[in-house]
Amino acid sequence: MPYSEKLLDYFEHPRCVGELSNADAVAEVSNPVCGDVMKLWVKLDAAHSRIVDARFKAQGCSAAIATSSYATEMIIGMNLSQARAITKEQIADAIGGLPASKIHCSVLASEAIQKVLKGF
Repeated sequence: MPYSEKLLDYFEHPRCVGELSNADAVAEVSNPVCGDVMKLWVKLDAAHSRIVDARFKAQGCSAAIATSSYATEMIIGMNLSQARAITKEQIADAIGGLPASKIHCSVLASEAIQKVLKGF
């Protein structure tokens, strides 16, 4: 399965890249098998019920960078329960699908979301 145009666009032009200096939470996840790493920063509203900003840094293949970028952009504006409900399948489908050998990239992004929101 070739990469979708959407996935390639998110890889070539990632959104929400970089650190968020005033973040309320930061989480890092990795896949020890392939070496992919994603770090996710989130800023919540005053009541801690909605994500108002998010940024990421990722090290890995094109699919890891694209899914990290898409997932980060996806959660901005969501309330915490909506963001917690995001699955690896939703991320993979939204980015135009992933080959079976790259589904771990959407797992990385969904795990980062779960981990960064754990304390809220």
